[in-house]
Amino acid sequence: MKIEDLTLDVEQHIDIQAAPEKVFTAMLDQLGKNNTTPAGESLQLQIEAKPGGRWFRDRGNGIGHLWGFVQVIKPPSLLELSGPMFMSYPATNHVEVKVEKTATGSRVSLRHRAIGMIDPQHRQGVGTGWNHMLTNLKKAVE
Repeated sequence: MKIEDLTLDVEQHIDIQAAPEKVFTAMLDQLGKNNTTPAGESLQLQIEAKPGGRWFRDRGNGIGHLWGFVQVIKPPSLLELSGPMFMSYPATNHVEVKVEKTATGSRVSLRHRAIGMIDPQHRQGVGTGWNHMLTNLKKAVE
């Protein structure tokens, strides 16, 4: 097994015509209550926007899945999450979302890195999922 088989590194960027404060608030909603699959199904995610806050899927009746914890939060410019995410196997993830002010609004930069026994389907789908979230973020604030 090669190191490339055990790691994941995805970077995506999007320019949004809105102030960083508005983008950051909407980004938290996209990671939480407004998060959907590309097929439009709710993932029933919640995020506690504070250091150590949980990012989790709440399916009701005591059923859920811990996706991670808020490692760093610096509104309106930085959010870092770490944990298993959607990977229910030996892996750990780190997601960094930066919101930078630009002349026309904001630039959102997302980087997702992981290490572990990464499922090939997750490796293929992660870019699609993040692109969907960023596209929905842009729609929500513009």
